[in-house]
Amino acid sequence: MKNVKIFSLGITMFLVFLSFKTVPYLQSTKNPEKTITGIVSDELGPISGANVNVLGTLNSTITDFDGKYSIKAKEGDILEFSYIGMKETRKVGKANVINVQLKAAALEEVVVVGATGIKRKNEETTTSYSVTNNRVVFDESAPPLNQNYSPQTISGKVAGLNINSTNNEKIIIRGNRSIIDENKALIIVDGKISTTEKFQKITPNDIESVDVVKGAQGAVLYGEQGANGLIVAFTKNGLTQKEKEDFKKLIKPDTIPVDTSDEDYEIFLENEFESPKQSPLSTFSIDVDNASYTNIRRFLNYGQEVPKDAVRVEEMINFFKYDYAQPKGNHPFAIETEYSDCPWNENHRLLKIGLQGKEIPTQNLPHSNFVFLIDVSGSMSSPNKLPLLKEAMKILVNQLREKDKVAIVVYAGAAGLVLPPTSGTKKETILNALDQLQAGGSTAGGAGIQLAYKIAQENFIKGGNNRIILATDGDFNVGASSDNDMERLIEEKRKSGVFLTCLGFGMGNYKDSKMEILADKGNGNYAYIDNIQEANRFLGKEFKGSMFAIAKDVKIQIEFNPKHVQSYRLIGYENRKLRPEDFKNDAIDAGELGSGHTVTALYEIIPVGVQSDFFQKTDELKYSNVTNNQNYSDELATIKFRYKKPDGEKSIEIVQTIKDQSVALAQSSEDFKFSTAVAWFGLKLRDSKLIHKKSNADIKVLAKQGKSKDTEGYRAEFIRLVDALN
Repeated sequence: MKNVKIFSLGITMFLVFLSFKTVPYLQSTKNPEKTITGIVSDELGPISGANVNVLGTLNSTITDFDGKYSIKAKEGDILEFSYIGMKETRKVGKANVINVQLKAAALEEVVVVGATGIKRKNEETTTSYSVTNNRVVFDESAPPLNQNYSPQTISGKVAGLNINSTNNEKIIIRGNRSIIDENKALIIVDGKISTTEKFQKITPNDIESVDVVKGAQGAVLYGEQGANGLIVAFTKNGLTQKEKEDFKKLIKPDTIPVDTSDEDYEIFLENEFESPKQSPLSTFSIDVDNASYTNIRRFLNYGQEVPKDAVRVEEMINFFKYDYAQPKGNHPFAIETEYSDCPWNENHRLLKIGLQGKEIPTQNLPHSNFVFLIDVSGSMSSPNKLPLLKEAMKILVNQLREKDKVAIVVYAGAAGLVLPPTSGTKKETILNALDQLQAGGSTAGGAGIQLAYKIAQENFIKGGNNRIILATDGDFNVGASSDNDMERLIEEKRKSGVFLTCLGFGMGNYKDSKMEILADKGNGNYAYIDNIQEANRFLGKEFKGSMFAIAKDVKIQIEFNPKHVQSYRLIGYENRKLRPEDFKNDAIDAGELGSGHTVTALYEIIPVGVQSDFFQKTDELKYSNVTNNQNYSDELATIKFRYKKPDGEKSIEIVQTIKDQSVALAQSSEDFKFSTAVAWFGLKLRDSKLIHKKSNADIKVLAKQGKSKDTEGYRAEFIRLVDALN
């Protein structure tokens, strides 16, 4: 009985105590609860999954996919906002909206122990541009798990990583662009692009590590594909340890140099307007190179100023594929022209000339005799040089067929043969030879070229594709190092019938001027590999166009009709211009056209009767003003082409007239609009004195009008780069 009384007394006292604690909150009308809303973000943008709670209570919530939250609280309460290494408190006042921007902590390495928890290790990282790079490492000591690995395992454990579980667990990394449904991260598993579905099927015990790459670095590595960030996963048995180490070097943003003051570019002046009466013929060599565009992309991706002389407008235009008709006759290319308004100078017009190379089926391509000439000097040690070079060459190796063969020559302090000619079926042997390459020593570029040509000539395939592929940063500083010496050497070797492809890598001491000389004088082409996406494009998707010439020494000569053309100028091609008499001279070297290649050239035209700030009329010439009784009133120009077959020495000529039929820019083709937008952007980057309008917004609008045929995303990437210049 005594115990019952004591128990009853205890209950009574507890209820009294509880009433003192709760009644004021429940009955107060002076300070009622209200709904507080807002957005939680950091410097990268809205945070999904951030914690919001009222201190001293169990009242809490998390932010939604757009960083929004809603919670009940009273004036005077303290709200705590937290997310992976970030925390901030705010006192509730009269306002019902509280937006919070959390400050990011130092980068962290996150170790996931099985699927039960995490432990963190702070790691100081310095970088000169905006990159957040967190690593998720799966602990081998964790007990085996039977369920499949899911991206949800790392959700909430890496700052800025959002998993949209309502949409097939799409992985989205904040901070690169606005959060939209298409804004998903690119998944890389063992160095290859994968899918979320495949990523989900990997079991935890097969995963070694996962890197989350955000900010500019995603675009730096994979271009437009990586602009939304990367999930880079390595399985335990997918690659060798050496391959993993090489690939991981590519995703270390803190080791990439950003000082470009030691880079070399050829200085040239842009083409001026000319009169068809004083200069009736315009002659130039085609240019299929696109190194300038990818180099410009590199500068813009790193947020750097683009050097004026790094901009070659024709290489920007010719980076992109255009929808020209395939040739139907015996000639290896078809010709297409279009005439419309010029958007940057009012009342001027543009003439577009397009060439479409014949697409040769893979089975009909000639057998290849490749010699890889690889720079392994000390200057190639940076991650975006030799490590990227190896990954790029592996892409090319995967294209090889049974009767193709590859030799590898390297040069540093001296040149040497590290792999004799090897069949394309022995891919593992070739890949192993690439994996063993290491950087060190000086740069005997001349000796390397001599040895590469020797190997190529000894294994020459008559009627085949004989080609040296030079991969370097262009820093030749031992032996034949001057531009004149290099030019003479390459011109002599060109007579051997061996073509030359130059692949440029790296930044900081990049020698674009030397690479241009090598490609221009060596029957070849030139590409700058700024990231893995470009390696896949040039050496994978466009392998046939890059490596198999269907015509060489292709020249263009155009004669404008002074009845319609007051003045003209060629946009770009400044270092490809030829003298009129060079057109029929078969000893004069010109550009090569590859299988399926397109080449585009633009002329800006001031029609007769139009006043322009950029051209002053001169007096009529007494002796050159010859009257022609023939009537060519409907012709704008006559255009001529000359080319040789890949193994030929005598050129073949094609002639075509162009009618004076202009359409408004709005009615022009999408290819016309897009190529014009690219040229416009290039002229702006060069700070051209011959254009009136320079608005990025106008360039972007025109590019968007020509964007629809963009299966690879390169046109969308161009629009992003235009935005990046603002």
